[in-house]
Amino acid sequence: MKNEGEAAKRPDNTAFTQQRLPAWQPILSAGIVIPGFLLIGLAFIGIGIGLFLTSQTIQVWEMDYTGVEKDSPCFRCTILSNQNCTCEVTFSLSTLFTGPVFFYYGLSNYYQNFRKYGVSKDYYQLAGDTGYFKSPEADCAPYAYDSKKNPIVPCGAIANSIFNDTFELYQIINGTKKQVPLDGKGISWWTDYNIKYRNPSPVNGSFAKSFDGTVKPINWPKPAYELDLIDPNNNGFLNQDFLVWMRRAALPQFRKLYRRITDGDYAAGLPAGNYSLKVHYNYPVLSFDGRKKVVFSNVSWMGGKNDFLGIAYLVVGSLCVVMSVVMLVVYAKFKFSDDDDA
Repeated sequence: MKNEGEAAKRPDNTAFTQQRLPAWQPILSAGIVIPGFLLIGLAFIGIGIGLFLTSQTIQVWEMDYTGVEKDSPCFRCTILSNQNCTCEVTFSLSTLFTGPVFFYYGLSNYYQNFRKYGVSKDYYQLAGDTGYFKSPEADCAPYAYDSKKNPIVPCGAIANSIFNDTFELYQIINGTKKQVPLDGKGISWWTDYNIKYRNPSPVNGSFAKSFDGTVKPINWPKPAYELDLIDPNNNGFLNQDFLVWMRRAALPQFRKLYRRITDGDYAAGLPAGNYSLKVHYNYPVLSFDGRKKVVFSNVSWMGGKNDFLGIAYLVVGSLCVVMSVVMLVVYAKFKFSDDDDA
Protein backbone atom coordinates (compact mmCIF):
# COMPACT_ATOMS: atom_id res chain seq x y z
CA MET A 1 0.00 0.00 0.00
CA LYS A 2 2.86 2.33 0.79
CA ASN A 3 4.47 1.80 -2.61
CA GLU A 4 1.16 2.43 -4.37
CA GLY A 5 0.69 5.72 -2.48
CA GLU A 6 4.17 6.93 -3.38
CA ALA A 7 3.63 6.02 -7.03
CA ALA A 8 0.38 8.02 -7.10
CA LYS A 9 2.23 11.12 -5.92
CA ARG A 10 5.09 10.67 -8.35
CA PRO A 11 5.17 13.30 -11.17
CA ASP A 12 4.57 12.22 -14.72
CA ASN A 13 7.56 10.93 -16.60
CA THR A 14 7.79 13.87 -19.00
CA ALA A 15 10.67 16.14 -19.95
CA PHE A 16 8.99 19.09 -18.25
CA THR A 17 8.08 17.50 -14.90
CA GLN A 18 11.35 15.57 -14.70
CA GLN A 19 13.38 18.68 -15.62
CA ARG A 20 14.96 17.17 -18.71
CA LEU A 21 14.26 20.13 -21.00
CA PRO A 22 17.25 21.39 -22.95
CA ALA A 23 18.88 24.44 -21.31
CA TRP A 24 21.70 26.81 -22.06
CA GLN A 25 24.04 28.06 -19.36
CA PRO A 26 26.70 30.55 -20.45
CA ILE A 27 30.24 30.06 -19.26
CA LEU A 28 31.45 33.50 -18.17
CA SER A 29 35.11 33.35 -19.04
CA ALA A 30 37.50 36.30 -18.90
CA GLY A 31 37.40 36.52 -22.70
CA ILE A 32 33.66 37.28 -22.48
CA VAL A 33 33.33 39.32 -19.27
CA ILE A 34 36.18 41.79 -19.83
CA PRO A 35 35.18 42.85 -23.38
CA GLY A 36 31.54 42.90 -22.26
CA PHE A 37 32.26 45.33 -19.42
CA LEU A 38 34.34 47.48 -21.77
CA LEU A 39 31.66 47.66 -24.46
CA ILE A 40 28.90 48.38 -21.96
CA GLY A 41 31.02 51.10 -20.35
CA LEU A 42 31.79 52.76 -23.69
CA ALA A 43 28.11 52.61 -24.66
CA PHE A 44 27.04 54.20 -21.36
CA ILE A 45 29.67 56.92 -21.69
CA GLY A 46 28.48 57.73 -25.21
CA ILE A 47 24.85 57.92 -24.09
CA GLY A 48 25.83 59.97 -21.04
CA ILE A 49 27.73 62.51 -23.14
CA GLY A 50 24.75 62.86 -25.47
CA LEU A 51 22.29 63.31 -22.60
CA PHE A 52 24.49 65.77 -20.75
CA LEU A 53 25.21 67.94 -23.81
CA THR A 54 21.51 67.94 -24.75
CA SER A 55 20.59 68.99 -21.21
CA GLN A 56 23.01 71.91 -21.44
CA THR A 57 21.14 73.29 -24.46
CA ILE A 58 17.87 73.55 -22.52
CA GLN A 59 17.18 77.03 -21.18
CA VAL A 60 15.74 77.53 -17.69
CA TRP A 61 14.97 80.83 -15.99
CA GLU A 62 13.62 81.07 -12.42
CA MET A 63 12.47 83.94 -10.23
CA ASP A 64 11.26 83.89 -6.62
CA TYR A 65 8.31 86.19 -6.00
CA THR A 66 7.34 85.15 -2.46
CA GLY A 67 7.97 88.66 -1.17
CA VAL A 68 9.94 87.77 1.96
CA GLU A 69 12.45 90.57 1.46
CA LYS A 70 11.17 94.04 2.33
CA ASP A 71 12.51 95.49 -0.93
CA SER A 72 10.59 92.92 -2.95
CA PRO A 73 7.72 94.33 -5.04
CA CYS A 74 5.48 91.55 -3.65
CA PHE A 75 6.30 92.19 0.03
CA ARG A 76 3.11 94.16 0.70
CA CYS A 77 1.05 91.27 -0.68
CA THR A 78 2.31 88.94 2.06
CA ILE A 79 0.18 90.83 4.59
CA LEU A 80 -2.99 88.78 4.91
CA SER A 81 -5.19 91.85 5.30
CA ASN A 82 -4.27 92.94 1.75
CA GLN A 83 -6.95 91.17 -0.26
CA ASN A 84 -6.89 91.00 -4.08
CA CYS A 85 -3.31 92.24 -4.04
CA THR A 86 -1.28 92.51 -7.24
CA CYS A 87 2.43 93.09 -7.66
CA GLU A 88 4.64 93.55 -10.68
CA VAL A 89 8.06 91.99 -11.15
CA THR A 90 10.37 93.07 -13.96
CA PHE A 91 13.19 91.06 -15.51
CA SER A 92 15.35 90.98 -18.61
CA LEU A 93 16.42 88.30 -21.07
CA SER A 94 19.81 88.77 -22.70
CA THR A 95 19.20 86.30 -25.53
CA LEU A 96 16.28 84.67 -27.31
CA PHE A 97 14.52 82.18 -25.07
CA THR A 98 13.80 79.54 -27.71
CA GLY A 99 10.23 78.33 -28.01
CA PRO A 100 8.01 76.67 -27.29
CA VAL A 101 8.36 78.15 -23.81
CA PHE A 102 6.73 76.41 -20.84
CA PHE A 103 5.61 78.61 -17.95
CA TYR A 104 5.57 76.89 -14.51
CA TYR A 105 4.79 77.95 -10.97
CA GLY A 106 6.91 76.39 -8.23
CA LEU A 107 6.38 75.77 -4.52
CA SER A 108 8.90 74.83 -1.83
CA ASN A 109 8.42 73.15 1.57
CA TYR A 110 5.00 71.94 0.42
CA TYR A 111 4.33 68.27 1.20
CA GLN A 112 1.69 67.08 -1.23
CA ASN A 113 2.95 63.53 -0.57
CA PHE A 114 1.62 63.55 3.01
CA ARG A 115 -0.62 60.48 3.31
CA LYS A 116 -3.68 62.08 4.90
CA TYR A 117 -3.48 64.94 2.42
CA GLY A 118 -3.18 62.51 -0.50
CA VAL A 119 -6.32 60.53 0.34
CA SER A 120 -8.37 63.62 1.15
CA LYS A 121 -10.64 63.55 -1.92
CA ASP A 122 -13.73 61.76 -3.16
CA TYR A 123 -13.05 59.78 -6.35
CA TYR A 124 -16.79 59.31 -6.96
CA GLN A 125 -17.42 63.05 -6.83
CA LEU A 126 -14.55 63.73 -9.21
CA ALA A 127 -15.92 61.08 -11.58
CA GLY A 128 -19.15 63.10 -11.83
CA ASP A 129 -21.31 60.83 -9.65
CA THR A 130 -23.87 63.22 -8.15
CA GLY A 131 -24.95 60.54 -5.67
CA TYR A 132 -21.85 61.37 -3.65
CA PHE A 133 -22.29 65.14 -3.81
CA LYS A 134 -24.58 65.14 -0.76
CA SER A 135 -22.60 62.49 1.15
CA PRO A 136 -18.86 63.02 0.68
CA GLU A 137 -16.33 60.35 1.61
CA ALA A 138 -15.08 60.36 5.21
CA ASP A 139 -11.50 60.82 3.95
CA CYS A 140 -12.44 64.38 2.94
CA ALA A 141 -12.81 65.49 6.58
CA PRO A 142 -12.47 68.20 7.79
CA TYR A 143 -13.23 69.56 4.30
CA ALA A 144 -16.34 67.43 3.66
CA TYR A 145 -18.90 69.87 5.12
CA ASP A 146 -18.88 73.57 5.91
CA SER A 147 -19.81 75.07 9.28
CA LYS A 148 -23.53 74.80 8.40
CA LYS A 149 -23.22 71.10 7.53
CA ASN A 150 -23.59 71.74 3.81
CA PRO A 151 -21.66 69.22 1.67
CA ILE A 152 -18.58 70.59 -0.10
CA VAL A 153 -18.00 69.75 -3.78
CA PRO A 154 -15.26 68.98 -4.60
CA CYS A 155 -14.40 67.93 -1.08
CA GLY A 156 -11.02 67.27 0.50
CA ALA A 157 -7.79 69.02 1.38
CA ILE A 158 -6.24 68.75 -2.09
CA ALA A 159 -9.07 70.57 -3.84
CA ASN A 160 -9.43 73.10 -1.00
CA SER A 161 -5.74 74.07 -1.25
CA ILE A 162 -5.64 74.63 -5.03
CA PHE A 163 -3.01 77.11 -6.17
CA ASN A 164 -4.81 80.31 -7.19
CA ASP A 165 -2.13 82.87 -8.03
CA THR A 166 -2.57 84.10 -11.61
CA PHE A 167 -0.10 85.80 -13.91
CA GLU A 168 0.04 88.19 -16.84
CA LEU A 169 3.23 88.54 -18.87
CA TYR A 170 4.15 91.67 -20.83
CA GLN A 171 7.08 92.56 -23.05
CA ILE A 172 8.24 96.16 -22.60
CA ILE A 173 9.05 97.72 -25.98
CA ASN A 174 10.11 101.38 -25.96
CA GLY A 175 8.26 101.92 -22.70
CA THR A 176 5.07 100.31 -23.99
CA LYS A 177 3.70 97.03 -22.63
CA LYS A 178 2.80 94.30 -25.12
CA GLN A 179 0.94 91.36 -23.60
CA VAL A 180 2.40 87.92 -24.24
CA PRO A 181 -0.36 85.37 -25.01
CA LEU A 182 -0.46 82.45 -22.58
CA ASP A 183 -2.00 79.17 -23.74
CA GLY A 184 -3.66 77.09 -21.03
CA LYS A 185 -5.16 74.35 -23.20
CA GLY A 186 -3.99 70.76 -22.83
CA ILE A 187 -1.61 71.39 -19.93
CA SER A 188 -2.96 68.49 -17.85
CA TRP A 189 -2.36 64.77 -18.33
CA TRP A 190 -4.45 63.23 -21.12
CA THR A 191 -5.62 60.42 -18.84
CA ASP A 192 -6.80 62.89 -16.20
CA TYR A 193 -8.86 64.92 -18.66
CA ASN A 194 -10.29 62.07 -20.73
CA ILE A 195 -10.58 59.16 -18.30
CA LYS A 196 -10.06 59.83 -14.60
CA TYR A 197 -12.15 62.98 -14.08
CA ARG A 198 -15.66 63.64 -15.40
CA ASN A 199 -18.18 66.42 -14.96
CA PRO A 200 -21.73 65.68 -13.75
CA SER A 201 -24.45 65.76 -16.37
CA PRO A 202 -26.35 69.06 -16.66
CA VAL A 203 -29.78 69.26 -15.03
CA ASN A 204 -32.44 70.76 -17.34
CA GLY A 205 -29.64 72.09 -19.49
CA SER A 206 -27.91 73.85 -16.60
CA PHE A 207 -24.50 72.71 -15.44
CA ALA A 208 -24.78 74.82 -12.26
CA LYS A 209 -27.93 72.98 -11.15
CA SER A 210 -25.92 69.77 -10.94
CA PHE A 211 -24.33 71.30 -7.83
CA ASP A 212 -27.59 72.30 -6.13
CA GLY A 213 -27.53 71.62 -2.39
CA THR A 214 -23.72 71.84 -2.19
CA VAL A 215 -21.22 74.59 -1.47
CA LYS A 216 -17.81 75.45 -2.86
CA PRO A 217 -14.57 74.54 -1.04
CA ILE A 218 -13.82 76.91 1.84
CA ASN A 219 -10.80 78.58 0.25
CA TRP A 220 -12.27 78.91 -3.25
CA PRO A 221 -13.49 82.33 -4.40
CA LYS A 222 -16.09 80.74 -6.70
CA PRO A 223 -17.73 77.33 -7.19
CA ALA A 224 -16.47 74.64 -9.56
CA TYR A 225 -19.10 75.38 -12.21
CA GLU A 226 -17.76 78.95 -12.55
CA LEU A 227 -14.06 78.18 -13.00
CA ASP A 228 -14.34 79.02 -16.72
CA LEU A 229 -17.63 80.46 -17.95
CA ILE A 230 -16.26 81.14 -21.43
CA ASP A 231 -15.08 77.63 -22.34
CA PRO A 232 -17.45 74.88 -21.14
CA ASN A 233 -14.78 72.27 -21.92
CA ASN A 234 -12.54 73.92 -19.30
CA ASN A 235 -15.09 74.15 -16.53
CA GLY A 236 -15.89 72.13 -13.43
CA PHE A 237 -13.75 69.11 -12.67
CA LEU A 238 -12.23 69.28 -16.18
CA ASN A 239 -10.66 72.67 -15.60
CA GLN A 240 -7.02 72.41 -16.68
CA ASP A 241 -5.58 74.26 -13.68
CA PHE A 242 -7.65 72.09 -11.33
CA LEU A 243 -6.45 68.88 -13.02
CA VAL A 244 -2.81 69.98 -12.86
CA TRP A 245 -3.10 70.69 -9.13
CA MET A 246 -4.91 67.44 -8.32
CA ARG A 247 -1.99 65.38 -9.64
CA ARG A 248 0.15 65.45 -6.50
CA ALA A 249 3.89 66.04 -6.44
CA ALA A 250 6.19 63.42 -4.92
CA LEU A 251 8.70 65.85 -3.37
CA PRO A 252 8.28 68.95 -1.17
CA GLN A 253 9.90 71.18 -3.80
CA PHE A 254 8.06 71.00 -7.09
CA ARG A 255 6.80 72.93 -10.05
CA LYS A 256 3.59 72.56 -12.05
CA LEU A 257 2.78 73.67 -15.57
CA TYR A 258 0.79 76.91 -15.66
CA ARG A 259 0.79 77.93 -19.33
CA ARG A 260 2.59 77.54 -22.64
CA ILE A 261 3.88 80.37 -24.84
CA THR A 262 3.39 79.18 -28.40
CA ASP A 263 1.25 81.73 -30.26
CA GLY A 264 1.58 84.89 -32.32
CA ASP A 265 4.83 86.84 -32.29
CA TYR A 266 6.16 84.56 -29.57
CA ALA A 267 5.82 81.22 -31.35
CA ALA A 268 9.60 81.14 -31.83
CA GLY A 269 10.19 82.05 -28.19
CA LEU A 270 10.66 85.11 -25.99
CA PRO A 271 12.92 87.68 -27.69
CA ALA A 272 15.74 89.33 -25.78
CA GLY A 273 14.56 92.40 -23.91
CA ASN A 274 12.71 93.65 -20.87
CA TYR A 275 9.61 91.99 -19.44
CA SER A 276 7.06 92.61 -16.73
CA LEU A 277 5.21 89.88 -14.85
CA LYS A 278 1.99 90.96 -13.17
CA VAL A 279 1.16 88.66 -10.26
CA HIS A 280 -2.33 88.40 -8.75
CA TYR A 281 -1.06 87.37 -5.33
CA ASN A 282 -3.60 85.13 -3.61
CA TYR A 283 -1.80 82.04 -2.32
CA PRO A 284 -0.27 82.35 1.19
CA VAL A 285 2.85 80.28 1.88
CA LEU A 286 4.72 82.08 4.67
CA SER A 287 2.69 80.34 7.39
CA PHE A 288 4.57 77.10 6.65
CA ASP A 289 7.87 78.73 5.58
CA GLY A 290 7.13 78.05 1.94
CA ARG A 291 8.40 79.86 -1.13
CA LYS A 292 6.87 80.62 -4.51
CA LYS A 293 8.58 81.06 -7.84
CA VAL A 294 7.92 81.21 -11.56
CA VAL A 295 9.95 79.17 -14.02
CA PHE A 296 10.37 79.49 -17.77
CA SER A 297 11.80 76.49 -19.59
CA ASN A 298 11.95 74.87 -22.98
CA VAL A 299 12.38 71.18 -23.76
CA SER A 300 14.29 68.83 -26.03
CA TRP A 301 13.80 65.26 -27.25
CA MET A 302 14.76 64.06 -23.74
CA GLY A 303 12.28 66.34 -21.97
CA GLY A 304 13.21 69.11 -19.53
CA LYS A 305 16.63 69.99 -18.16
CA ASN A 306 18.09 67.05 -16.24
CA ASP A 307 21.87 66.95 -15.74
CA PHE A 308 21.61 64.02 -13.32
CA LEU A 309 20.62 61.46 -15.97
CA GLY A 310 23.64 62.21 -18.15
CA ILE A 311 25.99 62.26 -15.15
CA ALA A 312 24.58 58.93 -13.93
CA TYR A 313 25.28 57.31 -17.31
CA LEU A 314 28.81 58.76 -17.33
CA VAL A 315 29.54 57.47 -13.82
CA VAL A 316 28.24 53.96 -14.50
CA GLY A 317 30.03 53.81 -17.83
CA SER A 318 33.32 54.96 -16.30
CA LEU A 319 33.00 52.36 -13.52
CA CYS A 320 32.46 49.61 -16.11
CA VAL A 321 35.58 50.68 -18.04
CA VAL A 322 37.64 50.85 -14.86
CA MET A 323 36.40 47.42 -13.78
CA SER A 324 37.28 45.96 -17.17
CA VAL A 325 40.83 47.32 -16.86
CA VAL A 326 41.14 46.00 -13.29
CA MET A 327 39.89 42.56 -14.34
CA LEU A 328 42.28 42.52 -17.29
CA VAL A 329 45.26 43.30 -15.04
CA VAL A 330 44.23 40.65 -12.50
CA TYR A 331 43.60 38.08 -15.24
CA ALA A 332 46.91 38.82 -16.98
CA LYS A 333 48.86 38.61 -13.74
CA PHE A 334 47.45 35.32 -12.46
CA LYS A 335 46.93 33.66 -15.83
CA PHE A 336 50.49 34.30 -16.97
CA SER A 337 51.81 33.20 -13.57
CA ASP A 338 50.07 29.82 -14.01
CA ASP A 339 51.58 29.46 -17.48
CA ASP A 340 55.11 30.15 -16.12
CA ASP A 341 54.65 27.56 -13.35
CA ALA A 342 53.57 24.98 -15.89
